[in-house]
Amino acid sequence: MTRILLAGATGLVGEAALQRALASARVEQVVAPTRRPLPPHPKLVNPVVDFDALPADADWWRVDAVACALGTTIRDAGSQEAFRRVDHDYPLAIARHAHAHGAMAFALVSAMGADARSRIFYSRTKGEVEEALAGIGFTSLTLLRPGLLGGERRQHRGGERLALRVMGALDGVLPARYRVVPASRVADALLGAALEASPGTRVIRSEELLA
Repeated sequence: MTRILLAGATGLVGEAALQRALASARVEQVVAPTRRPLPPHPKLVNPVVDFDALPADADWWRVDAVACALGTTIRDAGSQEAFRRVDHDYPLAIARHAHAHGAMAFALVSAMGADARSRIFYSRTKGEVEEALAGIGFTSLTLLRPGLLGGERRQHRGGERLALRVMGALDGVLPARYRVVPASRVADALLGAALEASPGTRVIRSEELLA
């Protein structure tokens, strides 16, 4: 069985991935560092941390694989700098600590359009974190690039809800890569990639998540 570190366990995809991991017979233990405590579970280790000051030598970094669903929006973060800290700096810090303690696999929820050379700040940040992760040395690296995520968020995002309604109405005519991707599909793919730990680097595009 596998010990998995799940980052972003309180988000839309991360919460779904957490429930799946805790229910999976293939998962021995889930390490889920969060800012606030999670409900207890026999398989759950839940360090309450400050992501700006992660403890480099904590024993709970000793996992087989990492599933990272950390992410925000520029609007929710409040600035480009704050957004980059959550979507770039935190995943990299987690990856480096886990790799230093023996983790061999890393799976990341990135985004459609991720490109380190993009003129769009959001897409460029996503691409830069992908490139940086590729340089850490994981035996297995999986990059998931979903489009617009479908599901019930805890926080209200009016513009996103409108986009979901519009794109949902057009689902039958839109090309697959532009269709809404249920968060549950992304969670399944994220956990599956971490558990399978296939050698090499793999990119899973939005249309593949719907297949």
